[in-house]
Parts: sequence; C-alpha cells; structure tokens
Amino acid sequence: MWKRQALIVIAFVLALRLPFLSQPIQGDDVYYLYGAQHAQIEPLHPKHTSYAFQGDVVSMQGHPHPPFNVWYLGALLAVFGDVSEVPFHAAYIPFSLIAALSALAIARRFTEKALLATLLFCAVPAFVVNGTSLESDLPLVAFWLLATALFLAARLFLSAVAMVLAAACGYQAVVLAPILFLIRRKPHWVLATIPVTLLAYELWERATSGAMPAQVLTGYFSTYGLQRLENKVRNAAALMGHMGWLVTPLAAFFVFRREWIWAVGPALIAAWFDPNPLCWGSIFVGALILAGARKQGWLGLWILVFFAAAMVLFFAGSARYLLPLALPVCILIAAHTGYWAVGANVALGLLLATVNYQHWDGYRRLAFAEDKRVWVNGEWGLRFYLESRGALPLLRGQAVLPGDLVVTSQLADSVKFTTGGGVAVPVSETVISSPIPLRLIGLNALSAYSSAAKGLRPFDITGEPIDIVRAVSVVARKPVLSHLQMGSPEATSQIVSGVHDLENEQWRWMDGRAVLLLKRPLSPSPVEVKIYLPDQAPGRHITILLDGQTMLSQTLASAGSHILTTASFTAKGEDVQLTITIDKTFQAPNDNRRLGLILAAAGFTSK
Repeated sequence: MWKRQALIVIAFVLALRLPFLSQPIQGDDVYYLYGAQHAQIEPLHPKHTSYAFQGDVVSMQGHPHPPFNVWYLGALLAVFGDVSEVPFHAAYIPFSLIAALSALAIARRFTEKALLATLLFCAVPAFVVNGTSLESDLPLVAFWLLATALFLAARLFLSAVAMVLAAACGYQAVVLAPILFLIRRKPHWVLATIPVTLLAYELWERATSGAMPAQVLTGYFSTYGLQRLENKVRNAAALMGHMGWLVTPLAAFFVFRREWIWAVGPALIAAWFDPNPLCWGSIFVGALILAGARKQGWLGLWILVFFAAAMVLFFAGSARYLLPLALPVCILIAAHTGYWAVGANVALGLLLATVNYQHWDGYRRLAFAEDKRVWVNGEWGLRFYLESRGALPLLRGQAVLPGDLVVTSQLADSVKFTTGGGVAVPVSETVISSPIPLRLIGLNALSAYSSAAKGLRPFDITGEPIDIVRAVSVVARKPVLSHLQMGSPEATSQIVSGVHDLENEQWRWMDGRAVLLLKRPLSPSPVEVKIYLPDQAPGRHITILLDGQTMLSQTLASAGSHILTTASFTAKGEDVQLTITIDKTFQAPNDNRRLGLILAAAGFTSK
C-alpha cells in the first residue's frame, strides 16, 4: 500500500512541477542569488555581502533566513557556472518530493484517507505556486515535515539531522520544538536541536564577523518599520484569509461549519474594511478552521501553535508562511471530503501559477538598447533580468546623467532619482498582464498573496495590468535659473545629486553632499544658501564650492535657520556647479535616508 501511494504522490508532484521548469526568476529569488554569487568567494560566509534594496544598500546578514538556501544555490551556481532556469528549478524538485512523501508518512498515522490528505497538501495553492521559486519556503517545509515524520517514527537521530537542516532554512523552524513536545508532553534531547542550531549559527557569525544576523535583522525591522502594530494586524488578518484557501473553502466550511459563531466577528470586522467576499469570506472560513482546530487533538494544536507564532514572527502576511501548518489542515478535512477537493485546489493553483509565470516572464522578455548605461528602478525578477544584461540598480537620490536610461516598475517600490542637470524623456512603456483575471500581485489588486501591504484578499479577481514598466532617457538640458527655490518646477532638472524629494512644497532634505547646476549670472555675484538645521542634526560645519573652488567653509554655532553668503564669483563657463557639504549626517526613525540639513534655496544673488 505504501509503495503504491508513494508512486502516486511522486507522479502527482512531478505533474505539478515539470510544466514550470522554465519558470522565470521571481520574487525574492534575486536576493538569494546575490548570496549564491558571494558563496563562490566566501563559501563559509555567503551572507557577508550587500545588495541594493528599495534604493538602499543593505547587508545580507540582515536577511530573514539562515544560509541553507544560499548555500544550495551557491552549489548549483558552481556546477552550472551561471543561473539557468531549467536546471535550477529541476534541482528544487527534490524538496517538493521530500515534503510530499513526508506528508504521506505523517498522514498515514492519523487518517485512513492518507493519500487524499497528501494530495490535498500538494494541491495547496501556495505549494503549487511557490514550489516553482528558488526561495527557502519549500526547503523549509520539506525538512520540517521530514523531521516530524522521523520523530513520530522514533528515528530520533535522523529527525535531529532534519531539524538542523530545517533550522538552516528559516528561523520559524524553532516553532517545531513545542509542537513536537505537545504530542508526547515530555522533554527529549532532540527537541533542543533547532534552538541549539540557531544559537550556534548566531554565535559563530558573531565570532567571525562581529555581529549576530538576528541583531542586523532587528535593526532593519526598526529602519523599515516592519514590526509596527499596523503591519502585525494586517499580517494576522491576511494569514487568517489564507487559512481559508489551504483547501477549497467549500470543503473547509462543510467540515467546520458548526464553529460559525467564532468566525462571524472576524468576518464582520474584515467586511468593514473591504466588503468584497474574497476578503471577509476567506477570513470567515479561516476563522472556522482555527476555531475547529481546538477540538482536534495534536493536529489541532499543531495548527494553533504555528498560527499564533506566525502572527508574532511575520509582518507581510504572505500565503507561503502557512505551508508548515497546511498538512494538519488537509488531514482533518480529508476525513470529510473527497477527491473533488483536490481537483478544485489543483485548478486554482495551476491558474495562479500560470498568472505568476506570465508576470515574471514579462520582465524576462524586456529588451533595451545596449549602447546606453541602464539603471533598473525596481526589484524582483525585473532587477535580475536587467542586471544580467548589464544594468545597474538605482540607489536613492542617484544622479542619472544625460544619455542614461532608467527602467522603472510601477508595481515595485521605485525610488526617486535626479536627472543630473537633464530632463527625463519617455522612451517606451510595456504593460505586463495576463488574460486570466486572477492576480497574486498587481496594479490596483488588493491581494495579500505575497504581501498584505495593499490588501487583505488571498488573491484578487481583476483584469487590471500586473505591472507597467516604463523607460525614460535622460537628455541634457541647459540650466535656466541662476537661483533655485527648492519648490520651483525647474529645480528638479537642475539638481544633480544629494537632494531628496520636495516636502511642504518649499524645502528638501539634502544628505552629506548636494550638487546643483546653475545658470551663469550676467556679472560676478555671490552665492546665497538658505538652510535650516533641526535640533537632531549633528552636522555643523558647512562648505560651499563653485566649480570645485571652495568659496565658504563655516562652522555654525547652533541649530535653526541660517543664510550663508559667499564672496562674489566670476563664472567661466555657461553653467556653474554648486556643491554644498555638511560634515555629519543622521538617520531619523523609520526613515532610511541619510539626512544632513534642510535646503530651502541656493544660487547667485544680486545682493
């Protein structure tokens, strides 16, 4: 019986994976690949590198996953020499097989419908969609379930090995220890494996680099405000909605419908924020499952413990976060449903996976002139494919010079840039869409499949574009003003670098060094710079240069408003480059910009 069921499961998994072997690079794949590239240099420290993220250079030591997946990708990169979609995705199929066969072994202990429960698990939409990525989710759930299956079989040493691998895939693996404790309710050495492994990794990194990855990660949580209460509430709501679609909601409702009294409240609250049934209906079914789980013994405790941990640990509310608890949900529902539920899940999962493929393939097909310097203003697969063709990641406040091309994603969190004394001229616009009216992510889509930032629906039903990718070319333009008010329309094209976006329609923050282009005045004139130093700004020493010549170097006695005036300057060319520097910068809470002073106006004056 085991062999026949195992062969069916293997065939089922291969049928899901083989059609997507050419899946484009997607989502967070690109960040793991940065680590894989660095693994060729420092195999023991693949995360001792940095990369651009939303316009800032960040340390990969703060990446929210331990290094197993980076090591695995690094090994593939060493074997194949370059990133190639088909062999890389083929190399990830074993994780799906390990997860599926481990699920079968666990299910056989709790239900006579073990094959149905396992196929339901393999048909979970997140398993279908995210199994085609190079992220750490499938390796994590594979080793999580393998460790659980071996623990239940009393193969404790092998279970400990699987736990070590699970810990190397994700910090959330630590939740497995209390879940396994609850089935026997007595301590055992093997339950300490995951926390000891994670502690050893942190201490090793501290000893070899001077910083624990968890400390770096916590710092980024603060910088980007990831653990704010609003994010935690949205995370919890989105996860509850995803619970409703682990198995087709009709089957889940039928099994847990008697718990409706517990689900009405969350559904009504959700409907207040979003009246679409995809939001409140999904949360209603998810709440039914959670309420029903409390009566289902150890499987129910598995669900409740991991869901409670997910509300604390995570912040984005992504569907893939729930993969470690999907199996017990499928086992409980399998006892009261049939194979029609597998068919319903597979149909939805394949449709979502197809839309997902078309999204990332849209980036893969983009092509731009190779005789220009190209900047990519976006993340994910767009970043990967353009960088692989020589593009550079656009950093916050980057000075893009005349002749350069900037490719911007409307979907991603793009950053502002300055045109280096030129003007941005549209070159092309590419609409990325799918004829299938389902969206995991997209423009105007309120889906929380990958992130709850834009909505709480587990996916969305819309024909709106997924993304619009625009390319602009920077064309040189002579400065028209000799004196710049930061709120004037012309200021943007005359800012070369170091000055942030306009605020309150009249002033801008600058970082430690700002460069502006000015039109040459008719006669020798002084330069006047109007600034404001807030109390929290540590810098006090200001330097003003014109065409590289120092015109003023002054230390201010206090914070507040200041007007700095240089001696008269005789310009030799048509344009004058004005540079303003401050000796120290700082970073405000929940703001990842480097800030020096507030700039209101700068330029030649007739005084």
